[in-house]
Amino acid sequence: MASRGVLVTCLLTCIATIAIGCQTSSQSSGEVRYLIGMSQANLVEPWRVQMNQEIKSESQQYTEMKVLFEDAAQSSEKQVKDVEKLLAQGIDLLMISPNEVEALKPIVNRAAEKIPVIVLDRDDPGYNYSLYIGPDNYAIGQQAGQFVVSLLGKQGGNVIEIQGFSDSPPAVGRSKGFQEVLAEHDNIHIVDTIIADWMRDRAEDKVKEVITRYPKVDVIFAHNDAMAQGASIAAAKLRIQGIQFVGIDGLSGANGGIQLVRMGVLTGTFNYPTGGKVAVQYAMKLLDHEKGLPRRVTLSSERITRSNFQDGSTP
Repeated sequence: MASRGVLVTCLLTCIATIAIGCQTSSQSSGEVRYLIGMSQANLVEPWRVQMNQEIKSESQQYTEMKVLFEDAAQSSEKQVKDVEKLLAQGIDLLMISPNEVEALKPIVNRAAEKIPVIVLDRDDPGYNYSLYIGPDNYAIGQQAGQFVVSLLGKQGGNVIEIQGFSDSPPAVGRSKGFQEVLAEHDNIHIVDTIIADWMRDRAEDKVKEVITRYPKVDVIFAHNDAMAQGASIAAAKLRIQGIQFVGIDGLSGANGGIQLVRMGVLTGTFNYPTGGKVAVQYAMKLLDHEKGLPRRVTLSSERITRSNFQDGSTP
C-alpha cells in the first residue's frame, strides 16, 4: 500500500510539475519584449484615427509587442513633450506622424540617436529616421488634377482648391501636383484657394465666405474627404447646385470617402493609405535587426468613383 501511495504522490508531483512548466512557458511566450511609442499629431482627423486603429489591430498579432499611444491634439509643443514622455518610459522604437515637421525635427533626431524611428505621412530631409512610410502626395495631386481635367472636359471651368495646413508636406505636395496639371489647360482656372486645416467644419465656413464671389464654380477639390464634405454642405445650405466635389483619403465607414462617393456626395476620391499596418510590420523587422530594409516605403493610391461600385470592383 505504501508503494502505491508513493507512486500516486510521484504521479501527482509530475502532473503538477508539467502544469507549472506549461504555465511558465505560456507566460514567457506572451512576455513583452518590445515597447513601442506612437505619437499622433491629432485624433480629430478621421484618417489619423484610422492610422491608430490599424497600428493597434496589427500590433495585436505580435504578443511580444506593446504600443503606447499619445495624442498631440494639433499642438507641436505637446507632441514634443509626448515624445519626451515616451522616451522616458523606455520605448524601444518610436513611431511618429508629426504635427509640424520643422518643430518636431529636434526631438525626432534626438530619439533617432538612441532607438529606431519610423516617421509616417509627413517627411522632411532633415529627419534622421530609420524609415519613412507614406504615399507620394505630389503624385496624388497630379492624379487629382488629371481627374478634374477629365470631369471638366473641353469646355473647361472654374475650380476652388481647399488645402490643409498650407506649409505641411502633404498639402504642399498635393497642391503642387494638382496645380501643375491644371496649368497645362488654359480653359481651367483655379479661382480661389482656401486653407481649412484639414477640418470639415472649417471648410464649410470658408466655402460659405468665398463661393458667392464667383458666378460659377464647377469643381471643388479638397485635400481630404472631410473638407470636401464640408464644402458640399456649404453649397447645399446656400442652394448652389452643379458643383462636383473631389477629395482624398478614401476611408471606409460612415462619412468616409468611400461612402460619400457611393452616396453621390463626392464625385471621386483617392485612397490615401495610413501606413499603420505596414509600420507595425517594419517595426518588428527593425527591432529584430533584419538586414536590407529600405529607408522609404511609398504607398500607392488609387482613384475611387461610382464606377468602382458599378463594375463590382468595390474598394
